[in-house]
Amino acid sequence: MRMLKARPTMRNSRAALIASVSVFLLIGVSGCGARTTSATNAAHPESGHPTLGGTLTYALPPQTNLTWFLPMMSASSDSNYNIEVAEQMYKPLIWINGQYQIDWTSSLAKKITYNSAGTIYHIFLNPKWHWSNGQPVTSQDVLFSWNVIRAASAPNAPDPWPFVGEGTGDIPTGFQSVVANGRYEVTVTLKHPANQQWFIYNGLTQITPLPAAVLDIHKNIRNEIKYLGDNATNPVFNHVVDGPFQMVSGTPNQEWVMVPNPHYDGHKSTVKKLIFTYEGSSAAEFAGLKTGAINYGYLDLGQYGSRQALMSMGDVITPEYTLGVYYTDLNMFPGSPTRAIFDRLYIRQAMQMGIDNSAIDQAIYHGFAPPEDGPIPSIPLTKFYSPALKTNPYPYNPAKGKALLEAHGWHEVHGIMTKGDRQLKFQMLYVSGTLAGQDEAILMKQDFSKEGIDITLKPMPFSTFISVTSNPKSPKQWQMGTGLEWTYNGPGFYPSGGELFSTGAPSGFGYSNSEEDALIRATHLPYATTDETMQHFYAYENFTAAQVPFLWGTNVATLAVHAPDLHDSVKYADAAVGFPQIQYWWISPSD
Repeated sequence: MRMLKARPTMRNSRAALIASVSVFLLIGVSGCGARTTSATNAAHPESGHPTLGGTLTYALPPQTNLTWFLPMMSASSDSNYNIEVAEQMYKPLIWINGQYQIDWTSSLAKKITYNSAGTIYHIFLNPKWHWSNGQPVTSQDVLFSWNVIRAASAPNAPDPWPFVGEGTGDIPTGFQSVVANGRYEVTVTLKHPANQQWFIYNGLTQITPLPAAVLDIHKNIRNEIKYLGDNATNPVFNHVVDGPFQMVSGTPNQEWVMVPNPHYDGHKSTVKKLIFTYEGSSAAEFAGLKTGAINYGYLDLGQYGSRQALMSMGDVITPEYTLGVYYTDLNMFPGSPTRAIFDRLYIRQAMQMGIDNSAIDQAIYHGFAPPEDGPIPSIPLTKFYSPALKTNPYPYNPAKGKALLEAHGWHEVHGIMTKGDRQLKFQMLYVSGTLAGQDEAILMKQDFSKEGIDITLKPMPFSTFISVTSNPKSPKQWQMGTGLEWTYNGPGFYPSGGELFSTGAPSGFGYSNSEEDALIRATHLPYATTDETMQHFYAYENFTAAQVPFLWGTNVATLAVHAPDLHDSVKYADAAVGFPQIQYWWISPSD
């Protein structure tokens, strides 16, 4: 999915998106944000009628900067927070909501048709949508954005590219053509048949039109993507938008200020101003929530014992679970010194047995972090969760993990498993700024030591963590990293894992297995029945769980805090996908 997010306090990755279209796999999401930790009436954010005015102050997770402001993300800028802000300014071709259905009322497309072979797709744009300069959103804008995506996905794309979705949803090499059939119709033809829902959810969802008349100024696509990449870090680079908000200012480590787009053709926001604020720590965010300076933010689960101080003020706290995978990443990039070690399955199996996810859930996350045993979580429960994974293939057992290492010739020397001139001694990065994340990293270090695996911890701000671990061109900067989630919210709403686990995956860390590749490809093909489709999906899921290309973690809920004057933020959280529809949130007047 799209996006990485820091683990302990995020709702989104990525890591919050109702008119429905039949979902091919009959996805059944349940349990998202249904529980509340508040003793007050959790319905108060949905009560009353919207009023005009007020400033909505949205606190980002600690030490999270916004670094990219166009909807096409580079690999090093790929985070839920960047895309969440970009989608306030740019409407996607297809909007996926919290039930993993297409919400046509929030999509630029009004419908999509396709042939039975899954090779031809007709996209019909809704003519109601306009840019903020009054010009309509047309097929030419779709073609311009596709050309940007295709060029930014090329192997020789200039920095800061590549496009993060390269290799996902048949982008770009699976496309045969993209042509305009008129002002509001586009036809996409693929080279090979594809599962129609997979392609719509993973391919077409990645196309977010840009205003071609304003931004297509070079008439040379390589120069164009260099221009866009160089300016995407400027929050006020482009003022012509079609989303509910437009940016007016942005200062790193401080705040990013938006105002409603008066020309927006969807549900218009009633707030006067929307501010995304940078928070240096969980303590700083808690203080802002307690004083009322923040309308919406996050309670670090490490501060769970202090929740009454917020609830007594009338704040509502809701746990939000995304459909995603929490993990510890292992550097298997070509050129990495650790590749030769982590590429061995038995090493990864032993390390997985050294992680006590149940203890992490209870001791650190107060039961809000159910363990994951593979690439699909059990909460929120969907049809994608394999029944076979109700039994953990690698339950916590450090003695068994150590014995597995010994069976392959490793022996303990001064407390560290050693084989020849190699030692199981690694530096593990973790996302700084949260108490829970720090506690989890410490517990993992202690448990790994029981297997003779020596871990040195290094905290790192979220944006720095992403830039270091996602760069295959500099594979020697790191060895292990923990504290992230991949949310299945694009590229990759359809959670068949190609963007993570296939050879050369755009958001992977170097894992490669030919059988994995074949099983992933099988999930991309069209089948006659839902049962047949799911059989192939479960085959992929079960194999991936056993392969542990990542070390599986726990599905940590975000504890979202809603101030008493904030309304409809629960109703329009769309927590499962990680992208809220903030234009529906509103602020009530102060007493």
